[in-house]
Amino acid sequence: MAVAAQLASRYLVTPRGERGAPSGATRSDRAQVASGSLDPEAILIERCLHRDEAAWEELVKAYTRRVYALCYRFTGNDAQAQELTQEVFLRVFRTLKSFRAGEGSFATWLMRLTRNLLVDHYRRTRQDRLTESLEERLATLEETQAISGRTDGLLAGREAAEALEAALLKLSPELRETVILRDLEHMEYREIARVLNVPEGTVKSRLNRGRAELARILRRQKVIV
Repeated sequence: MAVAAQLASRYLVTPRGERGAPSGATRSDRAQVASGSLDPEAILIERCLHRDEAAWEELVKAYTRRVYALCYRFTGNDAQAQELTQEVFLRVFRTLKSFRAGEGSFATWLMRLTRNLLVDHYRRTRQDRLTESLEERLATLEETQAISGRTDGLLAGREAAEALEAALLKLSPELRETVILRDLEHMEYREIARVLNVPEGTVKSRLNRGRAELARILRRQKVIV
């Protein structure tokens, strides 16, 4: 569905809308949402499954910025992140029927889908990355407070953000994605375990290794002491 990619592109620069009853919900649906007996997200997804384009627009608007942030933090490249975000929502359109609410939240399902696409992208572009200059991939990383709070002495400002972005790109994919999901996306361990399809213990192990390796890289660069 081309409209899914077009909507994702549109909302890359649009703030996330407020959560509430979906705009196309019936009066009965709204009453159930107000009483807490029906999840507004469940209504929205059901409408999407019935090919309601207004519902698709609402879904894409709600999640585009979060998907883009994950893609950007993993690739360090704005153009690639935008393209991957559009690919994610095309895949959502094709596979939404496989979502099962009883197995976790839609956000967790979406993050898992995004992660799988990023892994595919990583494998496809591995050879290209071996030949490109690291400096060409440096970009300012937003919202670095979570990781900076875990690496004592991290310098503040644009220079430190760029150094952190470069360090993240040097981590192996499995360590990088775990650090991003926990320290930048602030996901719970159980949610990350579902996204990565690994036990919680593996998540914690990868997180510890990723943070330690990140700190070593930043020390070598004299960003932290």
